Amino acid sequence: MARTITVGLDGSLESRAAAEWAAREAALRRVPVRLVHVWQPVPEPMAQAPLLGAETHQHWTERIPREAAEGLALRHPGVDVTTEQRAGVPADVLLEAARDADLLVLGSRALGGLTGFLIGSVGQSVIARAETPVVLVRAGEQAADEHVKDPSGIPSAATGFRPVVVGLDTGRPDEAVLAFAFEEARCRGAALTALRVWNLPSSYAYSVAAGWDPREELARAQAEALTEALLPWREKYPDVRVTEESRLGSPASHLVEAARDASLVVVGRRMRRNPFGVHIGAVTHAVMHHATAPVAVVAHD
Repeated sequence: MARTITVGLDGSLESRAAAEWAAREAALRRVPVRLVHVWQPVPEPMAQAPLLGAETHQHWTERIPREAAEGLALRHPGVDVTTEQRAGVPADVLLEAARDADLLVLGSRALGGLTGFLIGSVGQSVIARAETPVVLVRAGEQAADEHVKDPSGIPSAATGFRPVVVGLDTGRPDEAVLAFAFEEARCRGAALTALRVWNLPSSYAYSVAAGWDPREELARAQAEALTEALLPWREKYPDVRVTEESRLGSPASHLVEAARDASLVVVGRRMRRNPFGVHIGAVTHAVMHHATAPVAVVAHD
């Protein structure tokens, strides 16, 4: 199948925001968008009800993707938009649809205040199992939100993109995560911020007690490891301006903070093919729920 961006669509505000983001991304990549709406058969008691019967339900399930596609075609005339309806369990259907896509885009909704965002059970199940990169988009996300403010201080889609931020583990950097982040920065003509957050080893207290504080030496070693990990990617993407940041503290907190000024945050998820459950990872889980920018979760071995 031709390269495509697939969107999980259910008619909600967050899924509409996801579809808009996907259309903008498709224009950058020059690929089509496919809106996948999962149709769940009406239970027998509902099918017998005159106002909530199977025909009425089918009418609305057909109307949702059709109207969404018509709207995207008007707002993004250069993007090829198709729709597809499938029946079944939503998470399983979306995982199947993502297998032949470059990217799967889902929506999430705000909980309000400082509590973060709600990733529904379908979204979490898909992210925890998908091998295709998955992007989470917040309800209400606008094109201008990904761009720097204009000279008058007003957000504008006419300005350049904000940086792409990637969280990096220099102890085991993964090529899939870095490749995705660099390619996203290249498509946007944006800078890339590579963020490595580290913690003091358990032996730190003993070193201090012995009269030696190794913090400066540890910081230098972490910064050097980050530079080394990025070197081949700088050579592969010479047009991408890279900022290296090595910080001490909580990885999730620093990534969430960096997301405030980012157009996209890229994090990894280690694939664990365990039949007894799924695993997202504490840092990725926190970023998914609290980062204000769209979040790309890239699975890797």
